[in-house]
Amino acid sequence: MDTSNTTAFILARIQFGFTIGFHIIFPAITIGLASFLAVLEALWLKTGREAYRDLYYHWSKIFAVNFGMGVVSGVVMAWQFGTNWSRFAYFAGGITGPLLTYEVLTAFFLEAGFLGVMLFGWNRVGRGLHFLATSMVALGTLVSMFWILSSNSWMQTPQGYRIIDGRAVPVDWLAVVFNPSFPFRLAHMAIAAFLATACFVGASSAWHLRRRNDNTPIRTALSMAMWMAVIVAPIQAVVGDAHGLNTLEHQPAKIAAIEGHWENIPGQPSPLILFGWPDMKAEQTRFAVEVPVLGSIILTHSLTRQIPALKSFPPEDRPDSTIVFWSFRAMVGMGLLMIAMGLWALLLRLRGKLYSSRPFLAFAQWMGAAGLIALLAGWVTTEVGRQPWVIYGVMRTVDATSPTPPAQVGLSLALFVVVYFALFGTGILYILRLVRKGPEPHEGERVTEGGAGRSRTPARPLSAAPERVERAPTQE
Repeated sequence: MDTSNTTAFILARIQFGFTIGFHIIFPAITIGLASFLAVLEALWLKTGREAYRDLYYHWSKIFAVNFGMGVVSGVVMAWQFGTNWSRFAYFAGGITGPLLTYEVLTAFFLEAGFLGVMLFGWNRVGRGLHFLATSMVALGTLVSMFWILSSNSWMQTPQGYRIIDGRAVPVDWLAVVFNPSFPFRLAHMAIAAFLATACFVGASSAWHLRRRNDNTPIRTALSMAMWMAVIVAPIQAVVGDAHGLNTLEHQPAKIAAIEGHWENIPGQPSPLILFGWPDMKAEQTRFAVEVPVLGSIILTHSLTRQIPALKSFPPEDRPDSTIVFWSFRAMVGMGLLMIAMGLWALLLRLRGKLYSSRPFLAFAQWMGAAGLIALLAGWVTTEVGRQPWVIYGVMRTVDATSPTPPAQVGLSLALFVVVYFALFGTGILYILRLVRKGPEPHEGERVTEGGAGRSRTPARPLSAAPERVERAPTQE
């Protein structure tokens, strides 16, 4: 590859990584908030407690803004397949294209069909129909995740295809959709979305409680978020372990890079490197802090089996261990903090101090981004760990690019950076303003009826959010 092609290749990878890094934040929160809203409405219908309805009104506004930004940020992903990754689209489009089409025909239509009723139907339809709309939107977000993860997982563990005339042709759609890594990655991603949302909701509630903005909806939100953390965060650790065993079977080079493990000593179990600095050129992990035998125990569930070593793979087939070594540890570190937060909350709950412990509330507030950090770190681990393959073992990433001049790729990248930070930065700030306002008791009673020509007639999803957000009180 000449210098020009190399530059274009690097810029194309940076561009895709930048756009998907921005995009993934919004679908993750959308998935979590949609299910949260469905649970809130179900609890309100069952118990009649106004706190659940007040929370629904508050978080549905945030959901509407987040949903809009998720849709907009995702549109450019398909565009990039055609401009920067046309060889990949030509080779694998017969598989990835239909999978993404199924997502549109099922999830997107389901969400679009019921979103308006969910956001604007409180005073227009019956309670049962409104709950059905909320449930269908929540289901739509999960169905969307199903198809997106199926497509991406096929790229990680391709099955059910043949290469005919230089193109991947599906021969068994069940094998394509339910490829070996798909069930593990689907469960891992779904739980990550729920935990990211729980951290977000919990941090919002903790922020208000620290400022003496104490009411029943805020306490209810904190309680629900902490129940999610204490129950689901340990489950995520178990699912992550199963995912790791699956990766060891199908992508051993990725595991070796994650562990920064370069070579095995014959007859000895593998250690676990807690910290260090993998040096790809020197083929060693510098400053390694090791725990003997623990690598074999965690990754193979055995006292004798060894984990793969990077030196057993050709240099051109090795992922960048320097990146995935630390991204994986960032993900695990955030996961351990979420487990600790859940256990701390449980202890305080038993002592009747969940809503009054200042140190805990400060910790919960600063954990607001922990779920998203873990999610982003996990995606870096997954995608960088797959390299140098775009379709693992089948097509190299360098062979998937378009013959696009570097100047064009660089210009589009620069435009993306400017527009994304301006547009989505503004959207994120607006979401934080909504969070800062907080849920108010009996908020829904102040919603006016809509109708032709009236100000509450919806014209777009973002209409669900108020046009003006007043600053919340900041007194201590």
